[in-house]
Amino acid sequence: MFYSESKHLPDNLAQIEAHWQACQKGTFDSPIGPLFYACHVPEHAQFAVILVNGRIESAHKYQELIWEFSRNQVAVFTYDHPGQGLSGRFLDNLHIGYIERFAQYGDCLDAFINQVVLPQWHGQSVILAHSMGGAITCDYLTRYSSPVVGTFLSAPMFAINTAPYPAWLAQGIATTACALGLGQGYAVGQADYLPKAFADNELTQCEVRYSLFRQLYQQYPGLQLGGVSFRWLQQALQFTQSMARQRIDLPVSIASAQHDSIVCPAAHVHFAANNTSCQLHHYPGKHELLCEVDPIRRAVLNQFYTFAHQLIKQGPATASSVSDYVAGDTASDTGS
Repeated sequence: MFYSESKHLPDNLAQIEAHWQACQKGTFDSPIGPLFYACHVPEHAQFAVILVNGRIESAHKYQELIWEFSRNQVAVFTYDHPGQGLSGRFLDNLHIGYIERFAQYGDCLDAFINQVVLPQWHGQSVILAHSMGGAITCDYLTRYSSPVVGTFLSAPMFAINTAPYPAWLAQGIATTACALGLGQGYAVGQADYLPKAFADNELTQCEVRYSLFRQLYQQYPGLQLGGVSFRWLQQALQFTQSMARQRIDLPVSIASAQHDSIVCPAAHVHFAANNTSCQLHHYPGKHELLCEVDPIRRAVLNQFYTFAHQLIKQGPATASSVSDYVAGDTASDTGS
């Protein structure tokens, strides 16, 4: 199995960019407007990943992972959520994160699978979702019939860290603001896109990947997204309140970040306790586990490959199932 490593990223950027340019890109019609998508199917693809990204993210941000999957003969289908990335924005201030109803995200995922994935891929597929994408995926799986055989969730947004306010107070403020006609304005403490210094970031411990993420958004300002609106916050908090009670009929595997300050890892434990087919693994990382330092990122991806291979019956798993992170050899990327 090929694993990309941060120390080789500067040498591999040209290959990653060339692969991204070779990916199929376009738009599809969602219930709330056209959305951007990208996909790539290797010649000998074993299975497909439906990559559902998180808030403020975009397909562009996952170029390293898409390239890496290609080298491992995994097809990838991904898209930009409504209101972010290269998909249409809703408000005059393009930086404000907004959605009228949280369920619209799941409706768009269903449209993406039916319009883009199924016409091009007839093999087995799994969902890989990060953060807000995890909440969207669970909503989608409880409301729609899905062709996927399982879902892998990286730091899923099952409960939002609303500090310094308790969640009940944050929801009360957001609900009141919406009732007063302020739903399209920034929630308390939110602002336009502002790139934090690496030392102050809450996303990753990997300086190389964090720097590349910020450079990408500087190079393509259209990808930038700021904080959330009162309406987004009210809808997201209302939805995540139900997460602990949700039941997913498919196998689920969760990678939870122990140093997460964006979402609440305790909610992952509650969800796993209510879903008997759910695996839960913990890692000493920050929120963006797929952009973490190499030992953590590789362990998370190893968890994903093990889970996926077990589901698609492609042979024995690549690693034993463990509940906590164990550091291992990462000498897998030759830089070529």
